[in-house]
Amino acid sequence: MWEYGAELVELLAPLPSERILDLGCGPGHLTAESRVIVVGVDSAPSMVAQARRHYPSLKFEIADARNLPYHEEFDAVFSNAALHWVRPPEDAIDGIWRALRPGGRFVAELDGKGNIASILEAIKSALGQVQVHMQLTGRPDFYFPGSGEYASLLKENGFSVTLATLFGRPTGLDNGPRGLRLWLEMFATGFLAGLDADPRVEVIELVERRLRPRLYSDGQGTVEYKRLRVVARKE
Repeated sequence: MWEYGAELVELLAPLPSERILDLGCGPGHLTAESRVIVVGVDSAPSMVAQARRHYPSLKFEIADARNLPYHEEFDAVFSNAALHWVRPPEDAIDGIWRALRPGGRFVAELDGKGNIASILEAIKSALGQVQVHMQLTGRPDFYFPGSGEYASLLKENGFSVTLATLFGRPTGLDNGPRGLRLWLEMFATGFLAGLDADPRVEVIELVERRLRPRLYSDGQGTVEYKRLRVVARKE
């Protein structure tokens, strides 16, 4: 999703003199693209290793968004397509506030309320069909807040919020007919974890069967993403 972050970098409007943290930098592509962000962090060692390999002149560190080790070190914290993986969100917001200098800004985009709603509904329905006799409930790994909900969390932690908007971003699936299956195998791990191989395949096939007429047209699949964009300032 890093390609969609260019517009967010424009909203950040970074200055060469600023010290900026990219929270959830992944393999570092957007960190490098910005040409200004000075530190990229991610909780996944594999992602940080890729970022260091691709962009050896930039600084990347392993850090958990729920326990950031910084104190008033940055003029801005930037995050794209990462914070919906962080629970509880209050821990990340607290760490962002501490990492910012007084007057520093927080600019972020994450998945928001209503995101992938049809996919989540289909997964839960399929789990119910396959696992009725077991004590298994799908556990989402993600947090999809509404704009008011997230703005309230920021305000409670000492931020003034200048922007909190929820909008749709339909996004095409790669790999043609196999796109939805690959998406499920990559992003629905919280629901599928603990399933044996056969029930796992059955759940994926049920989801594909239910969603293909809705998400595919002329062989091309589209995921119904909802994005939440926020801009806030540390008081």
